[in-house]
Amino acid sequence: MNSVIGQCPICSDTLHVTRLHCRNCDTSIEGHFSLGRLYQLTPAQLGFIETFIKCEGKINRVEQEMGMSYPAVRSRLTEVIEAMGYEVGPPEPEISEETRQAVLGDLSSGKLSAEEALEILRGEG
Repeated sequence: MNSVIGQCPICSDTLHVTRLHCRNCDTSIEGHFSLGRLYQLTPAQLGFIETFIKCEGKINRVEQEMGMSYPAVRSRLTEVIEAMGYEVGPPEPEISEETRQAVLGDLSSGKLSAEEALEILRGEG
């Protein structure tokens, strides 16, 4: 059976379902039904989402599975979020592994409180 498409192959506008049919009892329902946000995505975006879910949302696993860099995975995820009609939040701060390890070391030795360490790791301090 073919998959349902969400965009018109002629003009790329959103398609709407107008008829539902049960093969078991032969019931048909007509009206206007939404396909939902996932049907607004392109086949490539749906493939990315399937991989993202399979990898349990762990970007490092998506990187490995798709052979992409972290920024490329984040960019693809941002593209999908926007295509689904959601707003993308502010970018996460980029903290080097060295800085992260230093903050954790300072936390462990008592030089930083847990709150101070969280602020630094969140890019707030």
